[in-house]
Amino acid sequence: MTAPHHSSLQPGNLFCFGLGFTGARLARTLSVEGWQTSGTSRDKAVLKRLRADGITGELLETTKIPSGTTHIVSTIPPDETGDPVLLRHSAAIADVPDLTWIGYLSTTGVYGDRGGATVCEKDDPAPSNARSHRRFAAEKAWLKFGKKHGISVQIFRLAGIYGPGRNALESVRARTAKRINKPGHLFSRIHVDDIIAVLKASMLRPRAGAIYNVCDDEAAAPADVTLHACRLLGIEPPHLEKFDANAMSPMARSFWAENRLISNALIKQELRVTLHYPDYRAGLTAILEDEPPK
Repeated sequence: MTAPHHSSLQPGNLFCFGLGFTGARLARTLSVEGWQTSGTSRDKAVLKRLRADGITGELLETTKIPSGTTHIVSTIPPDETGDPVLLRHSAAIADVPDLTWIGYLSTTGVYGDRGGATVCEKDDPAPSNARSHRRFAAEKAWLKFGKKHGISVQIFRLAGIYGPGRNALESVRARTAKRINKPGHLFSRIHVDDIIAVLKASMLRPRAGAIYNVCDDEAAAPADVTLHACRLLGIEPPHLEKFDANAMSPMARSFWAENRLISNALIKQELRVTLHYPDYRAGLTAILEDEPPK
């Protein structure tokens, strides 16, 4: 996933607030590499499965950060009251003696609508909906926390995440995939394993206050991604639909309301990451090839 020089990252002790799709993937990956990994989830079934893989998990409300923790990741989104991790656990995090790195997983949504223009980390966020405003406020809260306590906090603005079990192949098989035609409207995405490669690279090279865009090399129209998934599966693609915001749910409407391209130059230049899945074609092909035979 990364260039050979990333192999010098020594095993540590990871605690993950939010063992969801990305958090659990990170914990499993590092566990295999000799790390001690633990974290939180609100889903008891998820916790049971993770414990079977050697990952200790607790409910967020009752959790205690294990002694010896060296790295913390938070994947939990903020709500109307603020960032739930900082609201409940900031004192406990500040008291961890061996903590060398914190990663907060945010979203490229903080940039808002750019009319198709490209944005990089030097561009000021301009969130255009309440959800993204909360994200940007959470970013600032984490950076302020890190500065106050002298802890290296890094922000990762993630594009649309996909990977095994969550991808266009799944929606095509489930017959829920649509192909909406809106010319010139492209979206960035990132394979979950490339997120992990970026996080590991940052752990190796902490930079307090750093902000990184995390996406692959090729933004694409969702209709093109669906079409490629259909071709891989040998399934007739759904017909192309005209874009109609009035026929969409509020969530879908907000998804299509913003059009921007994301630069990933900084993760390559500073963190020296080589993406394993530089575009959706490489990612979907690998996911399909790795599926167990049926």
